[in-house]
Order: sequence, then structure tokens, then C-alpha cells
Amino acid sequence: MQLLDFIEISSQEPIRHSIIWMHGLGADGHDFAPVARELALPNTRFILPHAPVRPVTVNNGYAMPAWYDIYGFGPNFKQDAEGIAASQKQIEALIANEAKRGIPVNRIVLAGFSQGGAIALHTALRYPEPLAGVLALSTYLPLSEQLAAECNPANKTLPIFMAHGTLDNVITLDRYQASAEFLQAQGYPLDLHEYSMPHSVCMEEINDIRTFLQSRLLQHP
Repeated sequence: MQLLDFIEISSQEPIRHSIIWMHGLGADGHDFAPVARELALPNTRFILPHAPVRPVTVNNGYAMPAWYDIYGFGPNFKQDAEGIAASQKQIEALIANEAKRGIPVNRIVLAGFSQGGAIALHTALRYPEPLAGVLALSTYLPLSEQLAAECNPANKTLPIFMAHGTLDNVITLDRYQASAEFLQAQGYPLDLHEYSMPHSVCMEEINDIRTFLQSRLLQHP
């Protein structure tokens, strides 16, 4: 499989950890480059991939960078299982590439915002080797009805940072909370945060992300 194009941001050598961070619908890998620089994590490489361009039904079929098609923003709309699975394989290929570059899988974090956060969650919970953690920002758990059959025990205790804006009118707070409650009922350890913000990120959230990532990466200094 051909690797997705991506932006790479690295701190000082030696690189001991990798964070693969997926952007939201209609954006690209540049979107979270300022956040990666703001976090300023030592010995860490950020991989910021660009999603493939595809028609998006909810946007009248307009083609844009998207990890999968979206038929509607509510929880009762059909979900693009095929597109989600394809993006899962592309992120797995990026994980394998980082491992080939010398970063053990247990030092790799998957992160994402909105649609990218959905792919981070979906991929991590199915991955056959223990990862370092997951950041799921302003997002939800896609295809939750399939998780019990498809989850991998290797990541059953995976630390998951989930955060959402209380003013989010794209992915509602209720949908985020329902996903969090579902994951907790399945036994996943969640670090939950809510902020007074719309569908975006804020500095308080970035500081909390830094704390979470430092705690995960210090497990394997």
C-alpha cells in the first residue's frame, strides 16, 4: 500500500516517540502543525497525514479531504463502513512505517480531531499490538455496534484522552458523551474533558493534551 502524504514535525534528536495526528473534514495535515509545535514535546516526531480527496454526501457531493464519507451528522445516519475501513488500513500503514523507522509500537500515539479522531479511535481499538495512547478530540466512536466483535485485546487497557466543546454544533456534546459512556461500559480507561468552546480547540485543552502525552511518553523515556 502506498503511504499517505504527510507533514513531519520533529523535536530534538534522538526521536523516541511518534504521534500520528489526523485532521478533520475538509482540512489537511497542515491544520494541526501549529498545535504540534505548541506542544513542544521532546524526542517526538509528529506525523500529520493528508486524507484522500473524496466526494462527501453531506456537503452535496463536493470533493474534499475526508477520511470517509458522511451521510449526516446525527447518530442515526448510515455510516461509511467501507471508507472507515480503508482509512484504518492507511493509518495502520503509517504505524508500520514508524515502526520500520525504529519507533516501537508502544511508543506511538494515534490522535485526531473530529473525523480524524473517529479514525484514531476506530484504528487503535482494533490494532493488534499495544499502542501508547489515543487522543480523540471533538469526535465520536464510529461503528460502535461492531466494536465488540472487532476490538483487539492488545489495546483493551489503552489510555484514551477524549475532549469536547460544550458549544459544539457539528458533533453534539450528547453524541460525544454517548460514545464515552459506551467505551467506559466496555472497560476502556478514559480521560474525559469538556471545554466551553465550539467545534475547535482551545489553549486549556492543548495544555491538558500536553500533560496526557507527557505521562504516556514518560512510560517509555
